[in-house]
Amino acid sequence: MKQIIPDLYYITGLPVGRVYCIKDADGLTLIDSSISGMTGRIQSQIESAGFSITDVKRLLVTHAHPDHIGSLFELQRRSGAQVITSEQDRAVVEGKSPVARRAAGFRPPQTYIKGTSVTRVVHEGDVISEAFGGLHVLFTPGHSPGHLTFWQPQKRVGFCGDVIFHMFGLRPPFGFLTVDAAQNKRSIAKVAALDARIMCFGHGDPLTENTSSKISAFAHSVGAA
Repeated sequence: MKQIIPDLYYITGLPVGRVYCIKDADGLTLIDSSISGMTGRIQSQIESAGFSITDVKRLLVTHAHPDHIGSLFELQRRSGAQVITSEQDRAVVEGKSPVARRAAGFRPPQTYIKGTSVTRVVHEGDVISEAFGGLHVLFTPGHSPGHLTFWQPQKRVGFCGDVIFHMFGLRPPFGFLTVDAAQNKRSIAKVAALDARIMCFGHGDPLTENTSSKISAFAHSVGAA
């Protein structure tokens, strides 16, 4: 695991989809789970850092896409952790509905993901008090119908999933994988308004310097602010 700041890390060497690890008073919180088949790699890095897989107490889901919940079932099975997601993405996480797709144009085939029981559904304004000193839940839909951003206001650290990609600079998520691009643009504006010190993305390295100004400039560039 690579440290971002004290008590916050990300799992290295994953082919796609970032997984973040937070050290909490009662154990660990993971945000997202990458693609299917990554559980062993995630577990080995957790153990190399001196923890056990059963120290994982919470599995937070930013959104129900295969590169973010592909290893969720196996991680939950091994750890016994709570699974926390949005109401809108719950059915996909639980394997009861296919991954949401945009209405028209080029889009991926209909896909179901092996279901994982959801322990807790969260909404805009909720606080996951056990995680990172209190992670606030922001509803940031568009890329998926129930996309969530998690925000720690005292530390000014955000986890925005795929609202924004950090690949060759900041950019919107891929259009063919985004359910509602106009709605996602509004979510970009919401993330830009946070005045973040650190922003952690689902794709690409975290931003740790001049973060707020860079995200604000990006939001303006795409007409989201």
